[in-house]
Amino acid sequence: MGIGSGIALFVIGAILAFAVDLDLGGVADLTVIGYILMAAGALIFVLSLVFLLRRRSVDSTTRTTVDPANGERVTTRRTRDNGDPIV
Repeated sequence: MGIGSGIALFVIGAILAFAVDLDLGGVADLTVIGYILMAAGALIFVLSLVFLLRRRSVDSTTRTTVDPANGERVTTRRTRDNGDPIV
């Protein structure tokens, strides 16, 4: 599940909570189901953003360049604030 799934659940929940006015016998109140779907959609959306930002901060940690003076390859690594290399 991702950002799109969270948005879709939120929209479906909002439709059930605010736009649908049906009385289905034996089924719980559709307004409550809508609120539950909205909460689940918001939670999935936020978690997807957190995981996306964490993954993006770890990618592309090394860079290799060629020193024009002597032709040697120089590899630089980005490190975290505490000095540990990002793996």
